[in-house]
Amino acid sequence: MTDVGVELKAGDEVVTYVARNLEPYRGFPSFMRSLPATLGRRPNARVLIVGGNEVSYGRRLPDGRSYREQMLAELGDSIDLSRVHFLGRVPCPVFLKVLQVSRAHVYLTYPFVLSWSMLEAMAAECLVIGSRTAPVEEVIRDGDNGLLVDSFDPQAIADRVVAALADGGAFAPLR
Repeated sequence: MTDVGVELKAGDEVVTYVARNLEPYRGFPSFMRSLPATLGRRPNARVLIVGGNEVSYGRRLPDGRSYREQMLAELGDSIDLSRVHFLGRVPCPVFLKVLQVSRAHVYLTYPFVLSWSMLEAMAAECLVIGSRTAPVEEVIRDGDNGLLVDSFDPQAIADRVVAALADGGAFAPLR
């Protein structure tokens, strides 16, 4: 995959996150807050983020900023933006390429409707690190066909992602 200005292939340390829009109901703030620890511990990691800047569920920020803008302001220089790629909304063929290079796919959600993107990630044999919430637990069994994590614990998210990046082969049976 070269849509990010660098050649990425299956096996590379690629973390993916996909949502229609980058917002709290889909765990975007927690995911972003996990990145300083993830990137700090895995210097070769790249992060591909798919999603728009609007709000599908929940409230807009009162100051008119997007949640992406809010998180980038909060995190400042604690993340290396040369390794974090915001792809926006992408056509299906690009979405599938993103999943095909993923070593760790993070899917977080409130107890809410399960997104089709998580099922697509599983169908593409991604290692899904999902939130320990009702809709995700209906599909993912921790340690059997994916990994579950507290979606409000950025350190726990980072720990699971780092483990997946460090030894992708150990998690191959979960894909």
